[in-house]
Amino acid sequence: MPYPSKTDRQAILSIAMEQVAQDGIQKLAIRSVAAALGLAPNALYRYFSNLAALQAALADESRRRLLRALESAAGKKPPEEAIRSIARAYVRFAREHPQLFSLTLRPLLAETEDEGPHVQSWSFVLAHVARIYGEEKAPEAAITLWAFLHGITALEAARVFGERKPASSFEFGLRMWMRAASDRNG
Repeated sequence: MPYPSKTDRQAILSIAMEQVAQDGIQKLAIRSVAAALGLAPNALYRYFSNLAALQAALADESRRRLLRALESAAGKKPPEEAIRSIARAYVRFAREHPQLFSLTLRPLLAETEDEGPHVQSWSFVLAHVARIYGEEKAPEAAITLWAFLHGITALEAARVFGERKPASSFEFGLRMWMRAASDRNG
């Protein structure tokens, strides 16, 4: 006879996301999530086979949240304005949600993770980059843009520059990326 569930996958993910946002992925434990839901830890294994499966689901959820932020920022803007908005949204997400952002960079685990949000994000950015660089150069240009955005957020998070970092370095890098497109097309 089936028994009524006191939770579901989404409730578990919501509580786990809150815990990760506050304390980081390193402190996440099945026991703490179960306790926050008022359940025995074994109840969570019905939805996630182990902690790694829960972490993989959290990485996917973080990727979905980042993608929604990028999509919202791009809207229906013209190509260059859309890329600038996407870039700013990426950096803002990393700054405002550092723990969740770190999850977006976790390696994909094919056996436990849905590649959907990762592939959707790549396709979304690639389509916008192609509007500026063209289809042929879009993959290279998209990787270059991503490397720049990730690099600047990683260096900021590590406080590598301290007070010596020029306030305009992000905008400078973005202008250089755009200039390369106009040099190529002009």
